[in-house]
Amino acid sequence: FGDYDFRIFDTRAEMRAEIQDKNDQLGLARLVAGYAWPWKSKEAPEAYDIELDGVRLKWNTTATDWINSPTSVDEVGSIHTVQGYDLNYCGVIIGDDLGYDPDSGRFFFNRESYFDKRGKENNARLGITYTDDDLLEYVRNIYRVLLTRGIRGTYVLAQPASLRDLFSAIVLDN
Repeated sequence: FGDYDFRIFDTRAEMRAEIQDKNDQLGLARLVAGYAWPWKSKEAPEAYDIELDGVRLKWNTTATDWINSPTSVDEVGSIHTVQGYDLNYCGVIIGDDLGYDPDSGRFFFNRESYFDKRGKENNARLGITYTDDDLLEYVRNIYRVLLTRGIRGTYVLAQPASLRDLFSAIVLDN
């Protein structure tokens, strides 16, 4: 990866600390994630949305210019809050909505772990029904965008162990 800082993290706490350190040094370092967690804080502002590894985080509290909002470094952005923005460092949290089967070498979509209602909603009026393969491509595109936001570096925390192992193997080979 040359001078590009690409790292795989094992815990959210480590990645969050590194993102906060990079934000203190250079600015524009943020955490982002796919829609693998429900947005509890939208209805209950005191609730946390993403809780893993002893770290409790909330989704973005504003959709308008979230990147530059004063609370953004302590929150997690979505595809809608970072699309079109470049960051110095981007910490991408991949949830259980995207899986990987090492035996077949294939990615798969986990409908039960995907919480963007509009993203998986069929359109009966237009006769459109989204299959898991359709949604897999949609989710892969979301993560593709999230993984390309960092100009100086990208940090990845994959919740599914099979994905974490795959990414670690790729990094070790480079």
